[in-house]
Amino acid sequence: MRAAADATPLRVGDGRISGLLGVFLGALSVLAVLCFHFPEWLTTPELRAAYPVGLLRWVLLAGMLLAAGFGALSLLLSPSKRLGFAGIALALTAEWLGGAHVEVDAFDSPVVSFGFDWLVLALLANSLVFVFIERVWPLRPDQPTLRRAWRLDLAYYAFNHVTVGVVLLTTTFFSETLFGWAVHDGLQALVRSQPVPLQILEVLVVADLTQYAGHRLMHENPWLWRFHAVHHCPEEMDWLAGSRMHFAEVLFVRSLVVTPIYLMGFAEAAVNAYVVWVGIQSVLIHSNTRLRFGWLEQLFVSPHFHHWHHAADAEAIDRNYAANLALLDRLFGTCVSPRERWPERYGVVGKPLPQGFFGQLLYPFMERRRAR
Repeated sequence: MRAAADATPLRVGDGRISGLLGVFLGALSVLAVLCFHFPEWLTTPELRAAYPVGLLRWVLLAGMLLAAGFGALSLLLSPSKRLGFAGIALALTAEWLGGAHVEVDAFDSPVVSFGFDWLVLALLANSLVFVFIERVWPLRPDQPTLRRAWRLDLAYYAFNHVTVGVVLLTTTFFSETLFGWAVHDGLQALVRSQPVPLQILEVLVVADLTQYAGHRLMHENPWLWRFHAVHHCPEEMDWLAGSRMHFAEVLFVRSLVVTPIYLMGFAEAAVNAYVVWVGIQSVLIHSNTRLRFGWLEQLFVSPHFHHWHHAADAEAIDRNYAANLALLDRLFGTCVSPRERWPERYGVVGKPLPQGFFGQLLYPFMERRRAR
């Protein structure tokens, strides 16, 4: 029953769209106010110094007002008043907690903090941009915005963004503590002497080569595949589906990619540009969109290219490993990309995975136990 309800199309005028927008913006507003209250625990240290706090307060105020407005509109339009009341209640809760005028006290940063700020900003930006893209240029127009299992993928999205501090600590330990001995000052000085645009290209190539190797290993090693299978189990593709990644895989992949970047000593501007590129690209290639890149698809991974990686069609199994540079799969003979066709179906071939978040989190360990 829940899956059927998730896949019910949203219709203009029935009050559900405005109700969901009210709840969405109200929940983000509450989280944003909490970030102002407890920045030492709920915000990402690497992002704090760059925040235009005054502008963010205005954004927060706008979110609260819109949440209340959409909630009121839902009350007028919808026979069910739950979403409308929930949106208004969340907006009032955000105001009760201090709203856009909440004060930020002085604080000391703990060892680990949680990225609620990153979750709020990324979820707001990604939903605005990619829902628009999927509605204007859809691959499968009949697929609802709130498709089956969207709640599960939203849970993954939230968990993997909130735990960004743990990921940063782990990747720093992996690269600096375990491989710090391999740092060569001469090599790093040579790399940093290059123009930043050239360094950006080099970061992309180095990171993608490492990620290609790790990604291919996760497909070819049975034990690692149990973790990676979680990412492949969605049977419908959209911008949120790419978030379904086992936390152990997140740690594994990030550690692999960060290490050569750290050892080569690329400039901070080049690394930041790569992070922004990956943040956009990784969401776009999973999206339910028919956007094509033309001749650039020979070089870069597109939605068409990556959809074939997630396909359950026989010809697509263990193909298209590259995350950004499709050229790597062409060079290593792992490319499949039928130009005029899209996959018929997605998901894991064979035994299905558990449907719940915690079931999938435990799945690799339980499967190993059963194998023994």
